[in-house]
Amino acid sequence: MQKSHDTIARRLALILTKFNEAQKFTASELAQEFGVSLRTIQRDLNSRLSYLPIKKEGDYYSLETYALGKLNLEDIKSFATMSGIKELYPALTDSFIIDILNNKINATYLVKNHGFEALEHKTKEFELLSVAILHHQHVQFNYNEKARDTKPYKLVNNQGIWYLVADEMQELKTYSFSKISHLKIIDKNFKTNEEFINTIKKNEANWFSQTVLEITLEIDKSVAAYFLRRKILPNQTILEHNDKKLVLSTKVSYENEILSIVQYWLPHIKIISPTHLQEKLHDVLQKYIKN
Repeated sequence: MQKSHDTIARRLALILTKFNEAQKFTASELAQEFGVSLRTIQRDLNSRLSYLPIKKEGDYYSLETYALGKLNLEDIKSFATMSGIKELYPALTDSFIIDILNNKINATYLVKNHGFEALEHKTKEFELLSVAILHHQHVQFNYNEKARDTKPYKLVNNQGIWYLVADEMQELKTYSFSKISHLKIIDKNFKTNEEFINTIKKNEANWFSQTVLEITLEIDKSVAAYFLRRKILPNQTILEHNDKKLVLSTKVSYENEILSIVQYWLPHIKIISPTHLQEKLHDVLQKYIKN
């Protein structure tokens, strides 16, 4: 299921990028490019992306002139993900998807990389936190059997796990959302800390952990363009690029963070270093095959 979710989000992001760059295309052209049925593309354009000001002239689709170039990379990633996978956000409504393109709403969430955590059972808490973040209100909750009084800044989806990023006693911390209990909003506002905001914006700095792992990857030429067009990997740096392959380095906080990305792009990607990580990936795949 996750593989399907990732594929939809990736396809929608690429279609959104085309729209944003003033490209015109037919549904048949998209179906051929992405290797899916015409019916799937029609569903993308007429349902999943129906909230955009899309115009159709003959067989060609394009974005209304007034909307061209309005989306930045974060908008595209967020909107594509949310349009394609409603399970990502609890009780996600069509109007809420539209609101995500509003800068005020967009400042509430950050989605990093791939993966999705089902949170239907905590819809109310998720919505309460969203409101508290937008209005800069204190929130109290229990976490690891301890009462917390925090200033919430962002809800972050990192590798499928939702985290709350909040200021607790003048220190920026992350809390696994699923472990938060007895949540309540306090009728008390706070002034945001610009230093914390900048830290969150630099999310590629791996502030989930003090440990940073440097990974070297070899990308097959068949998918190299995707990695060159946009930074799929955190802290992505090009080490080598020729007509046969692309070699990149990346820095992550956790091994599973890079393993999930590599698995998504198999068989077009392999881990060059560290070697133990490639061996770990091999073991994971072997277990998957056996099961």
